[in-house]
Amino acid sequence: MNEDASKKITFFSKSKIECPICDKRFLREDLLTGGGRMIAGDLTRDLRRLYEPSRKFGEIFPLIYTISVCPQCLYAAFPQDFAAPPEEAKKRLEADADHRRETLRPLFGELDFSESRTLKEGAASYFLAMMCYDFFEKDSSPTIKQAVSSLRAAWVFVDLHKRLPDDNYDLLALNFYRKARFFYAQAVEKEQNGAEGIGDMKNLGPDLDKNYGYDGVLYLSGLLEYLHGSTRNPQRRSAALARAKTSVAKIFGMGKASKNKPTVLLERAKELYTSIAKELEKLGVASDGMDEVIID
Repeated sequence: MNEDASKKITFFSKSKIECPICDKRFLREDLLTGGGRMIAGDLTRDLRRLYEPSRKFGEIFPLIYTISVCPQCLYAAFPQDFAAPPEEAKKRLEADADHRRETLRPLFGELDFSESRTLKEGAASYFLAMMCYDFFEKDSSPTIKQAVSSLRAAWVFVDLHKRLPDDNYDLLALNFYRKARFFYAQAVEKEQNGAEGIGDMKNLGPDLDKNYGYDGVLYLSGLLEYLHGSTRNPQRRSAALARAKTSVAKIFGMGKASKNKPTVLLERAKELYTSIAKELEKLGVASDGMDEVIID
């Protein structure tokens, strides 16, 4: 490779890793850090960290390198899970390879995960992970991993739309935001009723720069319901927003903010709580008496 080493943004592992599904050996691409490669910018409402392009390196998208993907069978997972999928799921993951490949082709054309990734491979990697985690057991916390994957996929589709505005990636972004709403709601429900925990997801993110923990999960569950939940049926909308409002209220410990909670998350949560309360009021749902406590 003739590229100036000082301008590189990624590197490939020296040792090959082996796919546990098809035995393909390949090199994993990772992001280099330091040297002014990543200049932190704003934090979006859904807790995504934006990065300013640098004069030397241009735009960098850290998210697109996170998921490990086999370039042959397209098995994909977070690095902590990649080498050890559930033993009883391996045959099903192998049998599903053609389905994964055919699902991606209409959206991206032909992709090559053995080469340096672009935004397309980045978005596809999260979509593949979502499909593969369908085969993981509950002890692996697959639902929250699908939630984070779908949200990050939506973010990368937004980036793709900015560069290819005629390719309908904005519609795909919206679709994956809705998938994220579903998976976050499922993750919270399963955590609360004991059906499936979230503890095996070591970094709940949702982005790579900071782990907002379970409070972040509650916040995003409420935010995604508020922004992307169905509005067709006012009664169902009211019920869904009431649940979202309760989840967001838990971030404050029912009105008692903890000094250990990040200020930015508390501020965003208060803004969201207020927005949900106002919409519920428009829908004819009376205040539960906690609004003034939390908002103040």
